[in-house]
Amino acid sequence: MNVEIVFIALFALATGVALVARRLEIPYTVALVAAGLALGFFHVLTPPHLTQELLYAFILPGLLFEAAYHLDAREFWRNRLSISLLAVPGVAAGLLLTAGILVGFRETIDILNGISVNEALVFGALMAATDPIAVVGLMKTLGAPRRLRVLLEGESLLNDGTALVVFTLILGVATGGSASAAGFALSFLKIVGAGVAAGVLVGLLMSKLTQAIDDPMIEITLTTIAAYGSFVLGETLHGSGVIATVAAGMICGNYGARTGMSPTTRIAAETFWEYVAFALNSIVFLLIGFEIRIGAVLAAWKPILAAFVAVLGGRALVVLAVTAVLRRTRERVPWPWSAVLTWSGLRGALSMVLVLGLPRELPNRDLLVTVTFGVVLLTLLLQGLSVGPLLRSLGLAESGHGRAAYEAQRGRLLAARNALDELDRMARQEGSHAPLLAEVRHDYEERAAAAEGALEELFGRRAEIRSAELRAVRRHLFQVEKEALIDGLQRGAVGRDAYEELLAEVDARLVRLEEGEDGEEGAQEVPSTPRG
Repeated sequence: MNVEIVFIALFALATGVALVARRLEIPYTVALVAAGLALGFFHVLTPPHLTQELLYAFILPGLLFEAAYHLDAREFWRNRLSISLLAVPGVAAGLLLTAGILVGFRETIDILNGISVNEALVFGALMAATDPIAVVGLMKTLGAPRRLRVLLEGESLLNDGTALVVFTLILGVATGGSASAAGFALSFLKIVGAGVAAGVLVGLLMSKLTQAIDDPMIEITLTTIAAYGSFVLGETLHGSGVIATVAAGMICGNYGARTGMSPTTRIAAETFWEYVAFALNSIVFLLIGFEIRIGAVLAAWKPILAAFVAVLGGRALVVLAVTAVLRRTRERVPWPWSAVLTWSGLRGALSMVLVLGLPRELPNRDLLVTVTFGVVLLTLLLQGLSVGPLLRSLGLAESGHGRAAYEAQRGRLLAARNALDELDRMARQEGSHAPLLAEVRHDYEERAAAAEGALEELFGRRAEIRSAELRAVRRHLFQVEKEALIDGLQRGAVGRDAYEELLAEVDARLVRLEEGEDGEEGAQEVPSTPRG
């Protein structure tokens, strides 16, 4: 099967999985992994392998940039201490704890007897990067606290880079190199510093170019250059390409887009990057499913289970320690959130690609590959599918229940009103029995009134429902305005210059609406005609 057909089949499969996952209310990426497992087991497709070259050159920069581009710098800064503790010392502590727990299992599981301390440290580094993509979307759907999602996303963006740097340094020691604690720390700072410098340089350059240009296609292209160019420059400077891309994404999304893009261009750019994230996530999580061999995973279930316990135990200890440290700060984290942060620390493609890139001469390499694949699968399926029930049990998904009740009442109201409209139509027909229709009408009027009363009560008790419905109405009206402008342009009632000016005004209001939805401090005024 040629490459073109394979990719068409993968995207068609991803579309179908997305529809099923939405109906079943399960994380889309978890469903993709399950679909990849099934197709790989029956050898339906022969997809490309998930290699380091594919991940670094094509997938990782796009995913990292999209996440950083949409991360509000103000919220990131307000939570900088908690995110930094989880992503930097938390990664180091989690690595050591995971390795220590795994070494402790050597006495009880025969197959782990040959695992050295260095190899256990390599495994800990492999597992250090979290991948919460599978659960963040579900959290938003369920109405989990926004700050909780910011902590997860912010930590993931930083710990990807931290984990990669630490993994590289530890692997060098495990394969015969030597390094003192001071040398290790200095190398870490050099790699991170070079990555930050590369990302800031590219992000600022692309942002300044955006301010000088007023062409949506070119401005979107500049963001693409920023995403992949920052990664390449970071690696070329012997720094972290991951950290470079994150830095460039945050600058482009929080500075370049706000100061250099018109509202229409901002909406187009955000739509473009949302699609890029969907496409890349579809590919990478399907390929994860294809790469995992169920037979090998089942045969090594004991070491996989031990490694999973080590990873989860290390994560839990780190999260609890960070939560305790933050208790006396303004960034204190509620204890129930600690359980969610622990359970949401899924592992994904990065861990798999890193383990596949281990040198062949490394002792127990095959065992590390199998165990890593098994742990990734367990975190995605077991943790990914149970985050929703965990949020509900901890009372962190209340708005999801309120939303369901609201939609049920709204459905009753719509049904009753449609029935009343049909009764009006029947009453206009000859031969309709008026007293009979009046009796039935009374029943439906009572139903409609009851539904209206329930909706008003929900509106009064749940401000987030009223706010969400108000935003939905405004979005719809903005779309109606845009359609009217397009129609006016086509009929010649509105000139091209006037059309573009009015369209920019509507898009500016739409941008302010979305910022009011996502930001904690409300929307800021967005100029309708910036320089770029």
